[in-house]
Amino acid sequence: MSVTVVTGTDTDIGKTVFAAGLAAMLGARYWKPVQAGLADGSDAATVTGLGVAPAQVLPEAYRLATPCSPHRAAEIDGVAIDPARLALPPGDGPLVVEGAGGALVPVTRHLLFADLFAHWGQPVVVVARTALGTINHSLLTLEALRSRGVPIRGIAFIGGPVEDSEATIAAIGGVRRLGRLPLLAPLDADTLARAFAGAFDPADFR
Repeated sequence: MSVTVVTGTDTDIGKTVFAAGLAAMLGARYWKPVQAGLADGSDAATVTGLGVAPAQVLPEAYRLATPCSPHRAAEIDGVAIDPARLALPPGDGPLVVEGAGGALVPVTRHLLFADLFAHWGQPVVVVARTALGTINHSLLTLEALRSRGVPIRGIAFIGGPVEDSEATIAAIGGVRRLGRLPLLAPLDADTLARAFAGAFDPADFR
């Protein structure tokens, strides 16, 4: 089973859109272990709307109503997150796994997503903005992952082209630059598939 873990440098940077585009391109299953916040719909529903077949979307281990960090959302909802339930799901073919927020978001009071990634031992793609501040956020994320021995497949950017920032992150961070997905309007399954095919090479994720 080929696994790609998708994390971000922050929340609301386009990580779910990227994960949807990647899963659709690879014909992969999609899994979000912990969904925190349900009032505006789930990320699983979003990726289904962006071209991932419903049968390829795996159920979350935890669905939490409160839109905040999973550790706090679980406490507010009266749920105890058991890390044992966050083992990678079995199955054949490629799997795209999406974290929540950034790499150092707490899953529980004693477990960060980066720690979970290290436990899985699967390659991670870091999704980053191209906007101001991305160099600092991206390099900090890469450093946090490497300090835990997390294998990094590369970095993918979201937004308009900012060549110097993208090149600087790749060079200083010692990481492969996978491509850049532009902001899409409208954003739907067709526009995402076309943009993703033009921005990324499937061979880089296998």
